[in-house]
Amino acid sequence: MKFYTIGVYESTAETFFGKLADNRIDMFLDIRLRRGVRGAKYAFVNSTRLQEKLAELEVGYLHIKALAPSKEIRQQQKQADENNRVLKSQRDELSECFIESYQQEIIKNFDFSELVKELQKQNARNIVLFCVESRPKACHRSLVGDKLKEMGYQVAHL
Repeated sequence: MKFYTIGVYESTAETFFGKLADNRIDMFLDIRLRRGVRGAKYAFVNSTRLQEKLAELEVGYLHIKALAPSKEIRQQQKQADENNRVLKSQRDELSECFIESYQQEIIKNFDFSELVKELQKQNARNIVLFCVESRPKACHRSLVGDKLKEMGYQVAHL
Protein backbone atom coordinates (compact mmCIF):
# COMPACT_ATOMS: atom_id res chain seq x y z
CA MET A 1 0.00 0.00 0.00
CA LYS A 2 1.38 3.38 -1.04
CA PHE A 3 -0.04 6.78 -0.16
CA TYR A 4 0.06 10.02 -2.09
CA THR A 5 -1.26 13.50 -1.39
CA ILE A 6 -2.79 15.89 -3.89
CA GLY A 7 -4.23 19.39 -3.89
CA VAL A 8 -6.25 21.15 -6.55
CA TYR A 9 -5.15 24.79 -6.51
CA GLU A 10 -3.06 25.61 -9.59
CA SER A 11 -4.42 22.51 -11.40
CA THR A 12 -6.81 22.00 -14.24
CA ALA A 13 -9.20 19.07 -14.44
CA GLU A 14 -6.88 17.50 -17.01
CA THR A 15 -3.71 17.82 -14.93
CA PHE A 16 -5.47 16.81 -11.71
CA PHE A 17 -7.05 13.63 -13.08
CA GLY A 18 -3.94 12.97 -15.16
CA LYS A 19 -1.87 12.72 -11.97
CA LEU A 20 -4.32 10.18 -10.58
CA ALA A 21 -4.12 8.08 -13.74
CA ASP A 22 -0.33 8.38 -14.07
CA ASN A 23 0.12 7.09 -10.50
CA ARG A 24 -2.51 4.35 -10.84
CA ILE A 25 -4.56 5.71 -7.95
CA ASP A 26 -7.28 3.25 -7.03
CA MET A 27 -8.61 4.90 -3.84
CA PHE A 28 -9.32 8.58 -3.27
CA LEU A 29 -9.60 9.79 0.34
CA ASP A 30 -11.31 13.15 0.56
CA ILE A 31 -10.23 14.62 3.91
CA ARG A 32 -12.01 17.97 3.55
CA LEU A 33 -14.73 18.99 5.98
CA ARG A 34 -16.82 20.64 3.29
CA ARG A 35 -16.56 18.96 -0.07
CA GLY A 36 -17.00 22.01 -2.25
CA VAL A 37 -14.83 24.76 -3.71
CA ARG A 38 -16.19 28.20 -4.56
CA GLY A 39 -16.19 29.33 -8.15
CA ALA A 40 -16.15 27.61 -11.51
CA LYS A 41 -12.37 27.18 -11.78
CA TYR A 42 -12.24 24.17 -9.45
CA ALA A 43 -15.85 22.98 -9.73
CA PHE A 44 -14.55 19.60 -10.93
CA VAL A 45 -13.60 18.75 -7.31
CA ASN A 46 -17.00 19.56 -5.86
CA SER A 47 -18.32 16.36 -4.33
CA THR A 48 -20.83 15.17 -6.93
CA ARG A 49 -18.71 15.96 -10.00
CA LEU A 50 -15.61 14.55 -8.36
CA GLN A 51 -17.27 11.28 -7.42
CA GLU A 52 -18.78 10.91 -10.90
CA LYS A 53 -15.37 11.38 -12.55
CA LEU A 54 -13.66 9.02 -10.10
CA ALA A 55 -16.30 6.37 -10.86
CA GLU A 56 -15.57 6.79 -14.59
CA LEU A 57 -11.88 6.24 -13.80
CA GLU A 58 -12.73 3.24 -11.58
CA VAL A 59 -11.22 4.92 -8.52
CA GLY A 60 -12.83 4.27 -5.15
CA TYR A 61 -13.91 7.22 -3.04
CA LEU A 62 -14.13 7.68 0.73
CA HIS A 63 -14.91 10.87 2.59
CA ILE A 64 -12.92 10.74 5.84
CA LYS A 65 -14.51 13.67 7.65
CA ALA A 66 -12.79 12.70 10.92
CA LEU A 67 -9.45 13.77 9.39
CA ALA A 68 -10.71 17.24 8.49
CA PRO A 69 -9.60 20.08 10.76
CA SER A 70 -12.35 21.51 12.93
CA LYS A 71 -13.73 24.99 12.39
CA GLU A 72 -11.70 26.16 15.40
CA ILE A 73 -8.43 24.76 14.05
CA ARG A 74 -9.12 26.27 10.62
CA GLN A 75 -9.81 29.61 12.31
CA GLN A 76 -6.36 29.49 13.93
CA GLN A 77 -4.78 29.09 10.50
CA LYS A 78 -6.97 31.82 9.02
CA GLN A 79 -5.77 34.20 11.74
CA ALA A 80 -2.13 33.24 11.13
CA ASP A 81 -2.63 33.81 7.39
CA GLU A 82 -4.12 37.25 8.08
CA ASN A 83 -1.24 38.11 10.43
CA ASN A 84 1.24 37.05 7.74
CA ARG A 85 -0.76 38.78 4.99
CA VAL A 86 -0.96 35.64 2.88
CA LEU A 87 -3.89 34.14 1.00
CA LYS A 88 -4.86 30.55 1.75
CA SER A 89 -4.18 29.65 -1.88
CA GLN A 90 -0.68 31.17 -1.67
CA ARG A 91 0.37 29.79 1.72
CA ASP A 92 3.62 27.78 1.78
CA GLU A 93 3.25 26.12 5.17
CA LEU A 94 0.92 25.65 8.11
CA SER A 95 1.29 27.70 11.26
CA GLU A 96 2.71 26.10 14.40
CA CYS A 97 -0.60 26.65 16.22
CA PHE A 98 -2.49 24.78 13.49
CA ILE A 99 0.01 21.90 13.48
CA GLU A 100 -0.07 21.54 17.25
CA SER A 101 -3.87 21.70 17.47
CA TYR A 102 -4.39 19.33 14.55
CA GLN A 103 -1.99 16.76 15.97
CA GLN A 104 -3.56 16.92 19.43
CA GLU A 105 -7.22 17.03 18.39
CA ILE A 106 -7.30 15.01 15.17
CA ILE A 107 -4.23 12.81 14.62
CA LYS A 108 -4.03 11.67 18.24
CA ASN A 109 -7.72 10.66 18.27
CA PHE A 110 -8.01 9.05 14.83
CA ASP A 111 -7.79 5.28 14.47
CA PHE A 112 -5.35 4.87 11.59
CA SER A 113 -5.25 1.08 12.00
CA GLU A 114 -9.00 0.93 11.26
CA LEU A 115 -8.50 3.07 8.16
CA VAL A 116 -5.73 0.75 6.96
CA LYS A 117 -7.96 -2.29 7.59
CA GLU A 118 -10.74 -0.71 5.53
CA LEU A 119 -8.33 0.09 2.71
CA GLN A 120 -6.99 -3.47 2.78
CA LYS A 121 -10.53 -4.82 2.71
CA GLN A 122 -11.14 -2.80 -0.46
CA ASN A 123 -7.83 -3.99 -1.99
CA ALA A 124 -6.57 -0.42 -2.28
CA ARG A 125 -2.93 -0.21 -3.35
CA ASN A 126 -2.36 3.39 -4.45
CA ILE A 127 -4.25 5.77 -2.21
CA VAL A 128 -4.40 9.54 -2.47
CA LEU A 129 -5.21 11.96 0.34
CA PHE A 130 -7.00 15.01 -1.03
CA CYS A 131 -7.54 18.58 0.09
CA VAL A 132 -7.37 21.84 -1.85
CA GLU A 133 -4.03 23.55 -1.18
CA SER A 134 -1.43 23.02 -3.91
CA ARG A 135 1.55 22.91 -1.55
CA PRO A 136 1.56 19.84 0.72
CA LYS A 137 3.14 21.63 3.69
CA ALA A 138 0.37 24.25 3.49
CA CYS A 139 -2.27 21.60 4.12
CA HIS A 140 -3.28 19.16 6.84
CA ARG A 141 -2.88 16.27 4.39
CA SER A 142 0.89 16.55 4.95
CA LEU A 143 0.32 15.91 8.67
CA VAL A 144 -1.75 12.83 7.87
CA GLY A 145 1.03 11.75 5.51
CA ASP A 146 3.60 12.23 8.27
CA LYS A 147 1.59 9.94 10.55
CA LEU A 148 1.37 7.29 7.81
CA LYS A 149 5.15 7.53 7.32
CA GLU A 150 5.59 6.95 11.06
CA MET A 151 3.54 3.78 10.58
CA GLY A 152 5.96 2.61 7.89
CA TYR A 153 4.03 3.51 4.73
CA GLN A 154 5.46 5.29 1.72
CA VAL A 155 3.99 8.73 1.12
CA ALA A 156 4.64 10.91 -1.92
CA HIS A 157 3.19 14.21 -3.01
CA LEU A 158 1.66 14.59 -6.47
